[in-house]
Amino acid sequence: MQLSLGDRNPRFGAGRNAGSMTLWGDRLSPVKQLADGVWHLNTLPLPNAVNAYLLEDVLVDAGTRQSRRMILRQLDGHDVSTHALTHAHPDHQGASHEVCEELGIPLWVGERDADAAENPELIRQRQPNNRMARFYIRIFMGPGHPVDRQLHDGDEVAGFKILDVPGHSAGHVAFWRESDGVLVLGDVLANVDQLTLIPGLHEPKPYLTPDPEENRRSARKLALLEPKLVVFGHGGPLRDTKKFVDFVQALPG
Repeated sequence: MQLSLGDRNPRFGAGRNAGSMTLWGDRLSPVKQLADGVWHLNTLPLPNAVNAYLLEDVLVDAGTRQSRRMILRQLDGHDVSTHALTHAHPDHQGASHEVCEELGIPLWVGERDADAAENPELIRQRQPNNRMARFYIRIFMGPGHPVDRQLHDGDEVAGFKILDVPGHSAGHVAFWRESDGVLVLGDVLANVDQLTLIPGLHEPKPYLTPDPEENRRSARKLALLEPKLVVFGHGGPLRDTKKFVDFVQALPG
């Protein structure tokens, strides 16, 4: 589906040849092309705090339940056929139901997170039992939505290979495009401290991660790919392969 609001703004819908031009849905909502067919969306007014991406015509992640309007503005003029999640956590599935309903598009989720995407109460049950996890759930979690396709390791979505990378959630997946080394890794790592918002590589917070050791194994799996561009659920993009690999190799265990 192509949103029609872009007809009123010729800068929208510039397509895959727009280079690194920044397009504006509003003053706080830049849409930036990061690579061929890869666009970055902010889902909160703080840039890069909580990210979503458009891979060709597939929207990956949908921020918090407060993010619907901002996401739809940024999709203005772009073809969107599908919505997929890296994982079913409150700051990634928050606006999924409303976006899917508004655009009339299906929802695709990793096989072991599909039930939580449909029934967010399972998110609450699977998160560590601590104050911060409960806080994020209370302010960010959106309603559930039926999952039309469960994603499996090795599936292809918008020219990207699905990689099974559990730990931060049971069914966390990443999106990998070998042809140009683009990796969409969700929350396996972050490129910002989620509390201070100071840029830099970090593991996800342990109070939001059910299995930190498994998540490190997933990070090591991704480091072996030596990606040329890494984009994160939180924080800006990283084009320094060595920095990414060195950080992962220095992780405990």
